[in-house]
Amino acid sequence: MINGGIVACFPHLANYAYAFKYICEKGFEVKYLIPPPISKKTLELGSKNSPDYVCSPFKYSMGCFLEALDSGANCLMQIYGGCRLNYYGELNATILRDMGYKFEFFDMAAVDWHSRKSVFENFRKINPEMSIVKVGLAIPVTLKIIETLDKFEDFIRRNVGFEVNDGEFDATYKEFLGRLENLSGGKELKILKKAYWRKLNSIKLNKPAGTIKVGFVGDYFTVQEPFSNYFMEKELAKFGMEVYRRMNITCSVIHKENKKKRKIAKKYAKYNLGATANCTVAEAIEFAKAGCAGIIQVKSFGCTPEIDVMPILQNVSRDFNIPVLHFSFDSQTSETGVKTRLEAFYDMVEARSGK
Repeated sequence: MINGGIVACFPHLANYAYAFKYICEKGFEVKYLIPPPISKKTLELGSKNSPDYVCSPFKYSMGCFLEALDSGANCLMQIYGGCRLNYYGELNATILRDMGYKFEFFDMAAVDWHSRKSVFENFRKINPEMSIVKVGLAIPVTLKIIETLDKFEDFIRRNVGFEVNDGEFDATYKEFLGRLENLSGGKELKILKKAYWRKLNSIKLNKPAGTIKVGFVGDYFTVQEPFSNYFMEKELAKFGMEVYRRMNITCSVIHKENKKKRKIAKKYAKYNLGATANCTVAEAIEFAKAGCAGIIQVKSFGCTPEIDVMPILQNVSRDFNIPVLHFSFDSQTSETGVKTRLEAFYDMVEARSGK
C-alpha cells in the first residue's frame, strides 16, 4: 500500500522518470512525482541557485529539484557517478535546505553498495516502512522498462529522419510513454512492448540505401538529456541522417559495457580518464569502424574528463579519416549558433560522402 505522505522525485534524465516511477511506487510504495519537462525556466532556476562555475548538469538538477519541491515532492533522490557527480547530492541538499526547504534526501553516492546494512539504512530514507521483498521484486521490471525505453529510442533516432508522415514516431512514442506511466507490472510491460514495437516498425519510411550516419558521443548527462543539447538528435534527423548513440543506462549500467569500452579505447587512452571519457573514445572508434560519416561530441562546459578526450578524438579523427565536431554547453550557449554549426557539419559530411 502506497504511503501517501511521501512524494519522491529524481531529477530529469531523458525519459527514465517512468522507470524511477515504477520502482518508487511498486517497490518502495511511495508516490512518485514526474517533474515538469525541462525548460528554460528549469535552467534559470538552477543557475540562479548554483555556484557560477559548476557544470550545467548540476544546474539542471537544481532546477528540477526546485520545481519538484514546489509541486509537492518531499523526498529527493540523486544518482552518483565517476566524477564530480558524486558531490552533487550533498551540495544539492545543503543549498536547498539553506533556502528553507524541508525534505528527505536519498543520495546514492552516500551508500556503500557492498554493505547490506548501508543499502537498507539508506533505502529507509525513501520509506521507513518499505518492504525489501517488494523492492527486490520491482527491480527486474524497472530494468526491463529501461531496456525497452533505450531500445525504442535507439530505433527512433536511426529512422525518424525518414518517416513519410512527419511526427508519427513522436506521436507513437508519446502514446507508449502515457501507457507506461501507470504500469501495473511485468506482464503488462511485455504486452505493451510487443504492441508498440510492432507499431514503430509499421511506420512508413522513405529511407534510401547508403544513408549518412553520424555517431553521437559525450558526457553521461549532456548526451542523454535532449533539452541540454538543444535536441541535437532531432536536428540531425531533419537533415536525413541516421543517428547512432551507445551511451545510455542499458549499455553502461545494465549490460556493464564500460569495462569492455575501456579495452577498446586502450590504444588511445592508456589510463582511466574518469567518468565516461574512455567510453567516449571507444564509441568514437566503434562508430568510425561502423561507417559513420562523422562524430559529434557533446559535453557540459568545464567537464574535465571530456575536455581531456578532445585531443584524443582528434587522433581518432586522423587515423580513421573521420571528422569530429565538439560542442560545449552551459546556461549561456546559443541555440542558433549550435544549429548553424550543425548545418555546416552536415554540408561537410555530405560533400565528403558524395551523397
